[in-house]
Amino acid sequence: MSSEEIAPQQQGDIVVIWVRRDTKCAECGEELPRGSAIRMSDPGPLCLDCAELGHLMFLASGDAALTRRAKKHSGLYAVVVQWSRTRKRYERQGLLVEEEALDRAEDECLADEEVRQRRRMREAERREALDQQYHDRFAARIRELYRACPAGTPEAIANHACRKHSGRVGRSAAAQRLDEEMVGLAVRAHIRHRHTRYDALLLKGWDRHEARDEVFCDVAAVEEQWRS
Repeated sequence: MSSEEIAPQQQGDIVVIWVRRDTKCAECGEELPRGSAIRMSDPGPLCLDCAELGHLMFLASGDAALTRRAKKHSGLYAVVVQWSRTRKRYERQGLLVEEEALDRAEDECLADEEVRQRRRMREAERREALDQQYHDRFAARIRELYRACPAGTPEAIANHACRKHSGRVGRSAAAQRLDEEMVGLAVRAHIRHRHTRYDALLLKGWDRHEARDEVFCDVAAVEEQWRS
């Protein structure tokens, strides 16, 4: 045994080492190839069966919640380490725990995931409800400002302007405060596309600024009509 295969001192923990070279159990004489797990003792390295750890299951590091729970439920556990030649130190690889403890820990973590999933669903429903409330308020603000607006048009404008992740005017901070000018921008955009030749001009190759100038009076006339 080299010095790097001597178990590090960890108070209160049983330490098991993954060996990097072939060795032999000091008690039963079993040949232990490279990669075997041993526990160091006074007579020398012991295989897991001789160390009374052979019934334990290996749990790799990586899932902190699972490791914590498996350790808590296991009446006997051991820390598994391996010597790192690059870092010149022992590094933790995981735990050996009782199979029943690992099963229980996995069940608890699965339950947690189900809880998290339900919570995510509730949050999604809440956000959807908030968005619907905002959509309804936006449409109501249009009806307030444009009393002669045709039925169904405020909802159509709100559907377009308030769509999530759209970058449209209805998602701006000012629009969410139901600022009159920002709501007006959404209304005028709707009028421009639905009640003027604007889209047809774009299809003909007009520059959008020129096309807007061309239909400006038409947009203003419709807007004035809806405000009356």
